[in-house]
Amino acid sequence: MQEDIDTIAANIADWTQANAEHTDASAEKAWAHPGILWGVFAIPEEQVGALPESVDGLDVVELGCGTAYFGSWLQRRGARVTGVDPTPAQLATARRMMAKTGIEFPLVEAPGEAVPLPDAAYDLAVSEYGASLWADPYRWIPEAARLLRAGGLLVFLVNSTLVYLCAPDGEGVVGQELQREQFGMYRIQWDGAIGVEYHLAHGDWIELLHENGLEVEALHELRPQPGAVDPAYYDFVTVEWAEKWPAEEIWVARRA
Repeated sequence: MQEDIDTIAANIADWTQANAEHTDASAEKAWAHPGILWGVFAIPEEQVGALPESVDGLDVVELGCGTAYFGSWLQRRGARVTGVDPTPAQLATARRMMAKTGIEFPLVEAPGEAVPLPDAAYDLAVSEYGASLWADPYRWIPEAARLLRAGGLLVFLVNSTLVYLCAPDGEGVVGQELQREQFGMYRIQWDGAIGVEYHLAHGDWIELLHENGLEVEALHELRPQPGAVDPAYYDFVTVEWAEKWPAEEIWVARRA
Protein backbone atom coordinates (compact mmCIF):
# COMPACT_ATOMS: atom_id res chain seq x y z
CA MET A 1 0.00 0.00 0.00
CA GLN A 2 2.85 2.40 0.82
CA GLU A 3 4.23 1.84 -2.69
CA ASP A 4 0.84 2.81 -4.15
CA ILE A 5 0.75 5.99 -2.06
CA ASP A 6 4.30 6.94 -3.05
CA THR A 7 3.59 6.29 -6.74
CA ILE A 8 0.42 8.38 -6.73
CA ALA A 9 2.31 11.20 -4.99
CA ALA A 10 5.10 11.00 -7.59
CA ASN A 11 2.59 11.21 -10.43
CA ILE A 12 0.84 14.17 -8.82
CA ALA A 13 4.24 15.91 -8.62
CA ASP A 14 4.96 15.02 -12.25
CA TRP A 15 1.65 16.44 -13.49
CA THR A 16 1.88 19.51 -11.29
CA GLN A 17 5.12 20.28 -13.10
CA ALA A 18 3.63 19.39 -16.49
CA ASN A 19 0.69 21.71 -15.81
CA ALA A 20 3.05 24.60 -15.13
CA GLU A 21 5.13 23.85 -18.20
CA HIS A 22 2.54 23.12 -20.87
CA THR A 23 -0.88 21.61 -20.06
CA ASP A 24 -2.36 24.81 -18.61
CA ALA A 25 -1.17 26.79 -21.63
CA SER A 26 -2.47 24.21 -24.11
CA ALA A 27 -5.85 23.68 -22.44
CA GLU A 28 -7.65 26.46 -24.28
CA LYS A 29 -6.75 25.04 -27.69
CA ALA A 30 -7.76 21.54 -26.62
CA TRP A 31 -11.10 22.66 -25.16
CA ALA A 32 -11.87 24.71 -28.29
CA HIS A 33 -11.39 21.84 -30.73
CA PRO A 34 -14.73 20.93 -32.35
CA GLY A 35 -13.94 17.22 -32.77
CA ILE A 36 -12.87 14.29 -30.60
CA LEU A 37 -9.21 13.43 -31.09
CA TRP A 38 -7.11 10.49 -29.95
CA GLY A 39 -3.45 10.38 -29.01
CA VAL A 40 -0.31 12.27 -29.93
CA PHE A 41 -1.20 12.34 -33.64
CA ALA A 42 -4.69 13.79 -32.97
CA ILE A 43 -6.58 11.09 -34.89
CA PRO A 44 -10.28 11.95 -35.25
CA GLU A 45 -12.76 9.67 -33.49
CA GLU A 46 -14.87 9.43 -36.64
CA GLN A 47 -11.96 7.58 -38.27
CA VAL A 48 -11.52 5.26 -35.28
CA GLY A 49 -15.01 4.46 -34.04
CA ALA A 50 -13.96 3.58 -30.50
CA LEU A 51 -16.77 5.44 -28.74
CA PRO A 52 -20.51 4.79 -28.98
CA GLU A 53 -22.09 6.35 -32.07
CA SER A 54 -23.91 8.75 -29.74
CA VAL A 55 -23.06 9.73 -26.18
CA ASP A 56 -26.13 11.91 -25.79
CA GLY A 57 -27.78 11.15 -22.45
CA LEU A 58 -25.00 8.83 -21.24
CA ASP A 59 -23.48 9.09 -17.77
CA VAL A 60 -19.72 9.22 -18.38
CA VAL A 61 -16.78 9.09 -15.98
CA GLU A 62 -13.32 10.11 -17.20
CA LEU A 63 -10.56 8.52 -15.14
CA GLY A 64 -7.44 10.68 -15.05
CA CYS A 65 -9.14 13.60 -16.77
CA GLY A 66 -6.26 16.06 -16.40
CA THR A 67 -7.46 19.43 -17.69
CA ALA A 68 -10.72 17.71 -18.75
CA TYR A 69 -10.65 18.63 -22.43
CA PHE A 70 -11.75 15.13 -23.44
CA GLY A 71 -14.67 15.30 -21.05
CA SER A 72 -15.61 18.70 -22.48
CA TRP A 73 -15.89 17.18 -25.95
CA LEU A 74 -18.30 14.53 -24.63
CA GLN A 75 -20.27 17.03 -22.55
CA ARG A 76 -20.86 19.18 -25.64
CA ARG A 77 -22.35 16.10 -27.30
CA GLY A 78 -24.95 15.62 -24.60
CA ALA A 79 -23.15 13.33 -22.17
CA ARG A 80 -23.33 13.86 -18.40
CA VAL A 81 -19.63 13.82 -17.54
CA THR A 82 -17.78 13.46 -14.25
CA GLY A 83 -14.03 14.01 -14.34
CA VAL A 84 -11.67 12.32 -11.87
CA ASP A 85 -8.02 13.26 -11.39
CA PRO A 86 -5.57 13.30 -8.45
CA THR A 87 -3.66 16.48 -9.41
CA PRO A 88 -5.05 19.76 -8.00
CA ALA A 89 -3.22 21.91 -10.56
CA GLN A 90 -4.78 20.01 -13.47
CA LEU A 91 -8.26 20.32 -11.96
CA ALA A 92 -7.68 24.04 -11.37
CA THR A 93 -7.02 24.43 -15.10
CA ALA A 94 -10.17 22.43 -15.86
CA ARG A 95 -12.22 24.74 -13.64
CA ARG A 96 -10.67 27.79 -15.30
CA MET A 97 -11.71 26.45 -18.69
CA MET A 98 -15.21 25.71 -17.42
CA ALA A 99 -15.55 29.31 -16.26
CA LYS A 100 -14.26 30.54 -19.62
CA THR A 101 -16.42 28.29 -21.83
CA GLY A 102 -19.54 27.75 -19.74
CA ILE A 103 -19.15 23.97 -20.20
CA GLU A 104 -19.44 22.63 -16.68
CA PHE A 105 -19.48 19.20 -15.08
CA PRO A 106 -18.39 17.73 -11.72
CA LEU A 107 -14.71 17.21 -10.99
CA VAL A 108 -13.47 14.83 -8.30
CA GLU A 109 -9.95 14.97 -6.87
CA ALA A 110 -8.95 11.32 -6.57
CA PRO A 111 -6.61 8.76 -8.17
CA GLY A 112 -7.94 6.15 -10.58
CA GLU A 113 -7.00 3.47 -8.06
CA ALA A 114 -9.59 4.70 -5.51
CA VAL A 115 -12.55 6.63 -6.92
CA PRO A 116 -15.09 7.97 -4.38
CA LEU A 117 -18.10 7.49 -6.66
CA PRO A 118 -20.99 5.00 -6.40
CA ASP A 119 -21.17 1.54 -7.92
CA ALA A 120 -22.92 1.00 -11.27
CA ALA A 121 -23.49 4.71 -11.86
CA TYR A 122 -22.05 5.14 -15.36
CA ASP A 123 -22.74 3.99 -18.91
CA LEU A 124 -19.27 4.84 -20.20
CA ALA A 125 -15.83 5.06 -18.59
CA VAL A 126 -13.04 6.65 -20.63
CA SER A 127 -9.35 7.30 -20.15
CA GLU A 128 -7.12 8.96 -22.73
CA TYR A 129 -3.60 8.64 -21.31
CA GLY A 130 -5.01 9.28 -17.85
CA ALA A 131 -5.52 6.46 -15.38
CA SER A 132 -4.86 4.16 -18.33
CA LEU A 133 -1.17 5.12 -18.20
CA TRP A 134 -0.54 6.59 -14.76
CA ALA A 135 -2.62 4.38 -12.44
CA ASP A 136 -1.93 0.78 -11.47
CA PRO A 137 -4.07 -1.29 -13.87
CA TYR A 138 -4.60 -3.97 -11.22
CA ARG A 139 -6.40 -1.31 -9.20
CA TRP A 140 -7.96 1.07 -11.71
CA ILE A 141 -9.50 -1.61 -13.94
CA PRO A 142 -11.49 -3.05 -11.00
CA GLU A 143 -12.56 0.51 -10.16
CA ALA A 144 -13.72 1.13 -13.73
CA ALA A 145 -15.66 -2.13 -13.72
CA ARG A 146 -17.26 -1.22 -10.39
CA LEU A 147 -18.36 2.18 -11.69
CA LEU A 148 -19.98 0.78 -14.85
CA ARG A 149 -23.56 -0.37 -15.14
CA ALA A 150 -24.29 -3.75 -16.68
CA GLY A 151 -23.65 -3.38 -20.40
CA GLY A 152 -21.54 -0.27 -19.82
CA LEU A 153 -18.46 0.40 -21.92
CA LEU A 154 -14.84 1.04 -20.98
CA VAL A 155 -12.72 2.82 -23.61
CA PHE A 156 -9.08 3.65 -22.91
CA LEU A 157 -6.01 4.77 -24.85
CA VAL A 158 -2.50 3.53 -24.06
CA ASN A 159 0.90 3.31 -25.71
CA SER A 160 1.18 0.17 -27.80
CA THR A 161 3.14 -2.75 -26.44
CA LEU A 162 5.56 -2.42 -29.35
CA VAL A 163 6.32 1.25 -28.74
CA TYR A 164 7.02 0.46 -25.08
CA LEU A 165 9.42 -2.33 -26.03
CA CYS A 166 11.32 -0.15 -28.52
CA ALA A 167 11.47 3.11 -26.53
CA PRO A 168 14.85 4.26 -25.18
CA ASP A 169 15.26 4.51 -21.41
CA GLY A 170 16.03 8.22 -21.52
CA GLU A 171 15.73 10.96 -24.11
CA GLY A 172 15.32 10.13 -27.78
CA VAL A 173 12.68 8.65 -30.04
CA VAL A 174 11.41 5.11 -30.44
CA GLY A 175 13.64 3.03 -32.69
CA GLN A 176 13.44 -0.27 -34.56
CA GLU A 177 15.19 -2.48 -32.01
CA LEU A 178 13.79 -4.06 -28.86
CA GLN A 179 15.10 -2.34 -25.73
CA ARG A 180 13.48 -4.43 -22.98
CA GLU A 181 11.69 -7.67 -22.28
CA GLN A 182 7.97 -8.14 -22.87
CA PHE A 183 7.47 -10.81 -20.22
CA GLY A 184 6.92 -9.12 -16.88
CA MET A 185 6.24 -5.64 -18.28
CA TYR A 186 4.21 -3.67 -15.76
CA ARG A 187 5.66 -0.65 -13.97
CA ILE A 188 8.39 1.66 -15.29
CA GLN A 189 10.01 4.91 -14.30
CA TRP A 190 11.93 6.25 -17.28
CA ASP A 191 15.39 7.71 -16.74
CA GLY A 192 15.08 11.24 -15.38
CA ALA A 193 11.30 10.99 -14.90
CA ILE A 194 9.42 11.98 -11.77
CA GLY A 195 6.33 9.90 -12.37
CA VAL A 196 5.69 6.20 -12.82
CA GLU A 197 3.92 4.63 -15.80
CA TYR A 198 2.20 1.27 -16.16
CA HIS A 199 2.26 -0.90 -19.28
CA LEU A 200 0.85 -4.38 -19.85
CA ALA A 201 1.23 -6.87 -22.67
CA HIS A 202 -1.89 -7.72 -24.66
CA GLY A 203 -2.42 -11.07 -22.97
CA ASP A 204 -2.22 -9.46 -19.54
CA TRP A 205 -4.74 -6.77 -20.51
CA ILE A 206 -7.18 -9.39 -21.79
CA GLU A 207 -6.83 -11.51 -18.66
CA LEU A 208 -7.22 -8.51 -16.33
CA LEU A 209 -10.29 -7.21 -18.14
CA HIS A 210 -11.89 -10.65 -18.18
CA GLU A 211 -11.25 -11.16 -14.47
CA ASN A 212 -13.19 -7.98 -13.78
CA GLY A 213 -16.22 -8.86 -15.88
CA LEU A 214 -15.16 -6.86 -18.93
CA GLU A 215 -15.24 -8.50 -22.35
CA VAL A 216 -13.02 -7.05 -25.08
CA GLU A 217 -14.98 -5.82 -28.08
CA ALA A 218 -12.23 -4.08 -30.02
CA LEU A 219 -8.57 -3.18 -30.06
CA HIS A 220 -7.88 -0.20 -32.32
CA GLU A 221 -4.23 0.08 -33.35
CA LEU A 222 -3.86 3.70 -34.36
CA ARG A 223 -2.09 4.96 -37.46
CA PRO A 224 -1.48 8.66 -38.23
CA GLN A 225 -3.51 10.27 -40.98
CA PRO A 226 -1.85 11.27 -44.26
CA GLY A 227 -0.15 14.61 -43.76
CA ALA A 228 0.38 14.09 -40.02
CA VAL A 229 3.42 15.78 -38.49
CA ASP A 230 5.70 14.76 -35.65
CA PRO A 231 4.24 15.64 -32.23
CA ALA A 232 5.55 18.94 -30.87
CA TYR A 233 5.58 18.06 -27.17
CA TYR A 234 5.01 14.30 -26.83
CA ASP A 235 7.86 13.68 -29.21
CA PHE A 236 8.81 10.14 -28.19
CA VAL A 237 7.66 8.73 -31.55
CA THR A 238 7.82 10.00 -35.13
CA VAL A 239 5.22 9.89 -37.87
CA GLU A 240 7.59 7.76 -39.96
CA TRP A 241 7.72 5.12 -37.21
CA ALA A 242 3.98 5.22 -36.47
CA GLU A 243 3.08 4.79 -40.15
CA LYS A 244 4.81 1.37 -40.05
CA TRP A 245 3.89 0.08 -36.59
CA PRO A 246 1.16 1.02 -34.11
CA ALA A 247 2.40 3.52 -31.53
CA GLU A 248 -0.90 3.77 -29.69
CA GLU A 249 -3.93 1.56 -29.14
CA ILE A 250 -7.46 1.97 -27.87
CA TRP A 251 -9.12 -0.84 -25.94
CA VAL A 252 -12.90 -1.21 -25.89
CA ALA A 253 -14.44 -3.57 -23.33
CA ARG A 254 -18.02 -4.05 -22.14
CA ARG A 255 -19.28 -4.83 -18.65
CA ALA A 256 -21.08 -8.14 -18.68
